[in-house]
Amino acid sequence: MNKNERNTKGLLGRKLGMTQFWDADNKVVPVTVIQAGPCVVTQVRTPDNDGYAAVQLGFGQIKAKSVTMPMQGHFAKASATPRRHLVEVRTADASNYKLGAEVTAEIFADQELVDVIGVTKGKGTAGVMKRHGFSGLGAGHGVHRKHRSPGSIGECSTPSRIFKGMRMAGHMGVQRQTVSNLKIARVDAERGLILVKGAIPGPKNGLVVVRSAVKRSV
Repeated sequence: MNKNERNTKGLLGRKLGMTQFWDADNKVVPVTVIQAGPCVVTQVRTPDNDGYAAVQLGFGQIKAKSVTMPMQGHFAKASATPRRHLVEVRTADASNYKLGAEVTAEIFADQELVDVIGVTKGKGTAGVMKRHGFSGLGAGHGVHRKHRSPGSIGECSTPSRIFKGMRMAGHMGVQRQTVSNLKIARVDAERGLILVKGAIPGPKNGLVVVRSAVKRSV
């Protein structure tokens, strides 16, 4: 099946933190609690008008004066109040969504597989041992005081440069990351909570996208 022909569900939300509960077999299940939605449909894209099918969702309240005039018109066209965050979910059944309709955690069910997309925690400037898992230099006699250095990063005369992509020290974290095939342990539709088994990227209150699993594991 073409990825553009797949029916995909999605929601914007916030990571509230991690907890645990006991399942029917009396086993501890570690879960991440996500405040999923409510989101509002702000735009519906169709193959005839846009060349592809997708639905745009808005999440998070924001004052109208903090939104540009073009965006105010965009939200007014959908009969929705301004939203702080927008995300577009490609799905073949985009025509089933209506402008201004509310999308909540009810679209997902227990034991369903989802992908969670977020931005990882910022670690600041980090060396190669923390950033890439290097083992460092030896600690015996004769080694200079550079035990946490990366070692050689390239030849001297040939090619007389450092190759692009060399793993070196630098800014760590604050990267978009997707965790695939996480199982939904429980859905609390009343409070708009989704309990996902395992950990997801990002700090507490970090913005995340929950969508149907693209690469479902067998």
